Amino acid sequence: MAFVHIDNTVIRGAESKSRRLPGQGLSDRALAWLFVGPTILLLLAFNIFPLIWTIWLSFTNFRANRPGADVLWVGISNYSRVLNDESIWENMRATAHFLTCSITLQLLLGFGLALMLNRRFRTHSFWSTAILLPMMLAPAVVGTFWKYFFEPQYGIFNYIVNFVRAPLGLAGSFTMLGDTTLSPWAIVLVDTWMWTPYVMLLLLAGLRSIPPYLYEAAEIDRASEWTKFWRITLPMVMPFIILAVLFRVIENFKMFDLVDQLTNGGPGSVTELASIKLKREAFEKWRTGYSSALAIILFVSIYGLSLVTVRFLERVKQR
Repeated sequence: MAFVHIDNTVIRGAESKSRRLPGQGLSDRALAWLFVGPTILLLLAFNIFPLIWTIWLSFTNFRANRPGADVLWVGISNYSRVLNDESIWENMRATAHFLTCSITLQLLLGFGLALMLNRRFRTHSFWSTAILLPMMLAPAVVGTFWKYFFEPQYGIFNYIVNFVRAPLGLAGSFTMLGDTTLSPWAIVLVDTWMWTPYVMLLLLAGLRSIPPYLYEAAEIDRASEWTKFWRITLPMVMPFIILAVLFRVIENFKMFDLVDQLTNGGPGSVTELASIKLKREAFEKWRTGYSSALAIILFVSIYGLSLVTVRFLERVKQR
């Protein structure tokens, strides 16, 4: 009974400390709100409010360069114009090409690099750091750097290609960014160079999480290297592959600064991604209501792709 009495006293004392008594300062709940409150206010100010404001603008004819003009409610007219605009679908096709090619290359190269670094050879630390260098740079800086690298007059890349083409008797100058066929591959190449290390990090984490006893059991059964890769490595790393695809799809769908600095959507409009189109409609043509509708459509598209990827990830984890 004495022990019960002591425990109840301790419990009542703890409960009394959680309440705010006169002259004893803030309670635990008030202190928690004091720390969480600024974060919630920033989230509302920089995420929730702009989203709601954009949704409202998408149903109007508002133009940011005419703040004094009357704002009219146009309903779903902006959405109808966006969905019936053939140039928008061209931009979406360019975006889909960029997504598919860049993410495929990043997965293949990232997986190969992760398998190599997972072996822990002598210069493992040096190469791990060296491979990560591209993703530490700002996308705008990377775009500017590669723009000069591809420059047809004094770019190193074009100089090397022309030097190789000369002995083969191939006439004419070579330009990566000025060719309508090669320029889409230029942005794919640069994005792959920059973000393959990120994919490699995710997949390397997946490889390091595989229990060693699985490979030991496979060796006892005399399984080949291909069988161990197909039956152990790939299934265990698959959730990390799906996560890498999810993150890269989200980032590449809204890719702007790298492409803007590298090609600015040219030549013509072959590299004009949906984000570049959105910038031109909003800040060059000042069609704010129309561009807001396009932004909401892009947001819904990204959300839909993300939802499908997350559902697929959940199914993989349940297997």
